[in-house]
Amino acid sequence: MELLKQKILKDGVVKDGNVLKVDSFLNHQMDINLFKEIGKEFKRRFEGEEINKILTVEASGIGIACIVAQYFDVPVVFAKKNSTKNIAGDVYRASVQSFTHGRVYDVIVSKEYLNENDKVLVIDDFLANGCALMGLSEIIEESGAKFVGAGIVIEKGFQRGGDLIRSKGIRVESLAIIDNMSNGVIKFR
Repeated sequence: MELLKQKILKDGVVKDGNVLKVDSFLNHQMDINLFKEIGKEFKRRFEGEEINKILTVEASGIGIACIVAQYFDVPVVFAKKNSTKNIAGDVYRASVQSFTHGRVYDVIVSKEYLNENDKVLVIDDFLANGCALMGLSEIIEESGAKFVGAGIVIEKGFQRGGDLIRSKGIRVESLAIIDNMSNGVIKFR
């Protein structure tokens, strides 16, 4: 998606440790016009697929998932990183390691919102090592739902996540795949 790539080149900042800072338009301050184009593109890429739920992980994927869901006319469910009194008890649970935060989270989804009748599209902002996507995959499998595919805004193609997920037979559609970020220069596939 050329618009996204141009935005990454213009406003993205490469930080130490292969971290791409895109918080000025993607995951802190959100460029809603860009999100609308992202939603249209995921709708185009998954056209013809039966999808009745969008699933993401708290927090950065939620805004994107909500805009994408408008194009599919389906609800968004997000995996929470913390149990609350409102969502304790009957839940699906998976452990995921955050590349950016360098820690492991248990993510949970209430069994009330995901079941064997669901056809799920996962939407997330980044795919690096694939831990979040694998955790969501476990939750989808446990629920009995069908995992239709994953829509990723930015994939770090030089990390193992994309290959790992695809090797499991999961369809992954990434809008921008970065092959290299050496010396602060971003190169796309």
